[in-house]
Amino acid sequence: MRKKLFGSAISAAPRFAAAALLLLLFGGCRSLQKDLLIDSPGEARELNMAELEGMIVTLDRNDEAAAVRRAKISAARQRIADMEKEAGADPDYEARLRAWSGRLSIIEGRYSEAVRQQRLSLSLSPGNIPSIILGLRLEGDPAKRLELIDREISILPSRAPQGAGELWTERGRALFELGRFGEAAGAFDNAFAAGLDPVYRETYGQTRDRAWELRNAEGFGGDIGILEHGGLSWQDCISLAKNETRLLYFLTAGRDLGEAELFDRLLDRSFIPYTQDITRNEWPRTKPGIKDPVFRSGAAWFIWRLYAEARGDRGLLTRYSARYASGGSPRSPIPDLPPLSPFFDCILGCVETELMSLPEGRNFSPAEPIRGTEMLSILRKMK
Repeated sequence: MRKKLFGSAISAAPRFAAAALLLLLFGGCRSLQKDLLIDSPGEARELNMAELEGMIVTLDRNDEAAAVRRAKISAARQRIADMEKEAGADPDYEARLRAWSGRLSIIEGRYSEAVRQQRLSLSLSPGNIPSIILGLRLEGDPAKRLELIDREISILPSRAPQGAGELWTERGRALFELGRFGEAAGAFDNAFAAGLDPVYRETYGQTRDRAWELRNAEGFGGDIGILEHGGLSWQDCISLAKNETRLLYFLTAGRDLGEAELFDRLLDRSFIPYTQDITRNEWPRTKPGIKDPVFRSGAAWFIWRLYAEARGDRGLLTRYSARYASGGSPRSPIPDLPPLSPFFDCILGCVETELMSLPEGRNFSPAEPIRGTEMLSILRKMK
């Protein structure tokens, strides 16, 4: 755990005042800053431990170039080597250092070394939080890991309440792996509220946000990667409809048809539009492709036709345009939806039945990509 250290070595003596002035003028002199803020070798070691923690925790993101990541791993390993020289006779300090070394060994792919370091850590200081976290990381089964985490959390208050944040972080990671996204988001929130150093939120905040976005996808049996796309293709949309609902049964009659064949059949029956530009009144001659991205306009077209088919009511496809056409000079209730657009009925229908929403509360944003989680939520409503 990272600690904020405020030493008492700053005095009003002139030499310290001069040093402080130099620090202000030439900010960036790290060693001078330590001299001013740290009044004992123990506090210096704790600051080094906190910095090492940040170096290793951030490696969990793994979203940087390979060369940059290798350089950071090498720097962390060198920091550990330097700190080992300072371990001295403090068993708790050495135990935590061994645990962080084992954590880095996992990142390096050296699992047997990680196991060895954890055993050494526990022998020096049983129950220290970094060694417990290392042990959890060595458990490959997320379900078993979750059981271990819950047991540790249940006995934590009587032993080391300051480790709650780290354990709740591990609980969030395990729950995310198990697809229990709503619980995962809550676990991360508990972790961040426990007073952890900001490096934890910086590292795991994106995972927390993904968990919150995916919370409505719990129980999804397909490739979770589809739901995490920035946007879907027609193939993805068909795959979701095929595997998560019976909305395509009218085409398959129970047979296992591939996405490519279903795409052709849906296109022939006008369930997939030739264009997703809501301002065009005539279809282009060029057919769309199965890999083409799907925008909110195209998703509304696809969804509304499946909805009408499921209800056996083809009149839904012209319900709104017929109503507005009889009103003289019709005005669209959605500002960015032209009243004479071929997409008028499907967009208005999806909004009125609450299958889709107005992202800003006013406009439909037809040219925005449709996200996997949104499409899955819509299809499940139709089920």
